[in-house]
Amino acid sequence: MNMLNTFIKPVHPEGIKFVLIFFAASVILFLIYLPLGWVGIALTVWCYYFFRDPKRTTPVRDGLLVSPADGVISLIEKTMPPPELRTKREPLTRVSVFMNVFDCHVNRSPIAGEVIEINYRPGKFFNASLDKASVDNERNSLVLQIPDGRQIVLVQIAGLVARRIVSFVQPKQTLRTGQRFGLIRFGSRVDIYLPHGVQPLVCLGQTMVSGETVIADLTSTELARAGRKE
Repeated sequence: MNMLNTFIKPVHPEGIKFVLIFFAASVILFLIYLPLGWVGIALTVWCYYFFRDPKRTTPVRDGLLVSPADGVISLIEKTMPPPELRTKREPLTRVSVFMNVFDCHVNRSPIAGEVIEINYRPGKFFNASLDKASVDNERNSLVLQIPDGRQIVLVQIAGLVARRIVSFVQPKQTLRTGQRFGLIRFGSRVDIYLPHGVQPLVCLGQTMVSGETVIADLTSTELARAGRKE
């Protein structure tokens, strides 16, 4: 049973219909040409894997911000939050987590707070790892207000092959740290804007685990971290 739990993860309900579509297409491909059927089965397994929704162990100490997405830190820079949001217009540190098509795409709240704004903006579908994706791509932005009054901005950005951003939350909803708030199909990025004066505790190229990896600490005075590959 433990081995099964290691390799077989629950699938998110959003993905069930896609897995069934892939499987039905595989059956048809088997009837047409046997090798194509096996290709279809491989794609069905990938689709199931893409929509996996594993349980995560979330650190819950006050002040911790955990990663909102699985993937790799692709950008860390000072920039303005999306212009469509009613937030204070000042440069903030943006940490971008790029999700490829093999990462888990269920997004989780980095901290407990109330959703005070959700703003969807249609756009293009450039590679989500590019800086211009933050401006030009389709995106869904959330503003979380935490108990001390500060705000955390989260932006789901559609990628090169992504065609739908799915949100699970509504304005005025209160989220727990690590609670699922959405997903993006298929390949994408999530940006988190840290409050003024808060330094990231991650570095470029670092691998993130949604709901588990600490991305910043609101109570820390530690300087931003650097990293190296070995």
